Amino acid sequence: MSKKIASARITESSSQLLQELNNSLPFDKVLYREDIEGSIAHAYMLAEQGIISKEDYAQIEKGLVEIYEEVKSGEFLLDGDDEDIHMAIEGRLTQKIGDAGKRLHTARSRNDQVALDFRLYVQKNTQKIANLLLQNIETLLNVANENVETLLPGMTHLQHAQPINFAYHLMAYTSMFKRDYERFMSSYERNNYSPLGCAALAGTPHPINRKITAERLGFKAPTLNCLDTVSDRDFALEILFNISTMMMHMSRLSEELILWSASEFKFVQLSDKHATGSSIMPQKKNPDIPELLRGKTGRVNGNLVALLTVMKGLPLAYNKDMQEDKEGVFDSVRTALLSLEVLNEMIDEMTVNVEQMNQACMIGHLSATDLADYLVKEAGIPFRDAYHITGHVVNMAEEKGLDISELSFDELKSVDKRITEGVVELLDNRASMNARQSEGGTSSIRTQEQIDALSSWLESQK
Repeated sequence: MSKKIASARITESSSQLLQELNNSLPFDKVLYREDIEGSIAHAYMLAEQGIISKEDYAQIEKGLVEIYEEVKSGEFLLDGDDEDIHMAIEGRLTQKIGDAGKRLHTARSRNDQVALDFRLYVQKNTQKIANLLLQNIETLLNVANENVETLLPGMTHLQHAQPINFAYHLMAYTSMFKRDYERFMSSYERNNYSPLGCAALAGTPHPINRKITAERLGFKAPTLNCLDTVSDRDFALEILFNISTMMMHMSRLSEELILWSASEFKFVQLSDKHATGSSIMPQKKNPDIPELLRGKTGRVNGNLVALLTVMKGLPLAYNKDMQEDKEGVFDSVRTALLSLEVLNEMIDEMTVNVEQMNQACMIGHLSATDLADYLVKEAGIPFRDAYHITGHVVNMAEEKGLDISELSFDELKSVDKRITEGVVELLDNRASMNARQSEGGTSSIRTQEQIDALSSWLESQK
């Protein structure tokens, strides 16, 4: 067995089992772009500081650019016996340019190198996810704008509660996605510091300039403390947490889409492009996309818990346990990007069944609270008494097989003489919905305010 590049102290060839356990190239090869980008910046800084010659830098840069193209074209296959992406690229560079390639690792450790590559990957994908969230917010706002007057039964405990409009319901999810976007962008700002130059854990005696590499790589500045930097994976935990929270919101929306597309609801119809059939029942149209999104939420939650568990007992600084930091992040990032794309497309192309939602509002006595509030305001009845009077009215409506909004004034007055004729109009579901004028409420006016406010915010992010 051949000795590895980074094994000067080890005098025997590694056990085959150790090599298999230790090998991260099959998954960390995803980082080849970031590794080459970071190495070019590092070599540039070394040359600027006079640590290597300008000629060596020119060879290193040219060689790394060529390796990048070789990987992209498939000429250089990242499937050899190198233990990770960093050694694979460094080994290939040395093959191509000789001694100049061996000088690249001056004033650098794999500890700060991997921290850099991984952080660059997380930062890039944080922005990608945030941009897709903006697209989903825009799509939800478009659907909401068309449904400000569409009545929908608002629910608690999955039971009909009060009349709202469909746009108002969608604005709840839009608000969740806005918070998700802000979480991702907050993480981006907090983690936008360069690990490069921290070396193994304590910095380096070479006269490096970390500000040069930080600037060239798009970071705000170098990190403050090298010991913390090489052992820090908070940035990875943050993207996992942010994805888990976002996917939880997507899962809740998916659950409602599954219910709403069922025969018992028929509130929405997913396009044929976003549904599947049954292998045995020809009549079926299954909401597989929202079901898969709901299921994948458990998967990304598992990735978050896995990394938290890996990191919880590690002493400073770097430990090989931290090689387990990447696969879960790569998986969660891929899942998040695909999930956001497919959710956006599905929402954009679904059909809203306005009449079916309207009919559903006639089930469950949605305007009952309006009767109680009316008795408090107009008759001066204490709310708890008004609450019980309304309960008697609901019982009467149930006995007659009617919704409370369908009762006549005489029927209402027969329950309590303090009920006056003006209440009949208030019990209409649309009137009930529009009566909720408090800030953040469901009235059409307030809902449109929410849409306009979020639309203005969206424009400010572009």
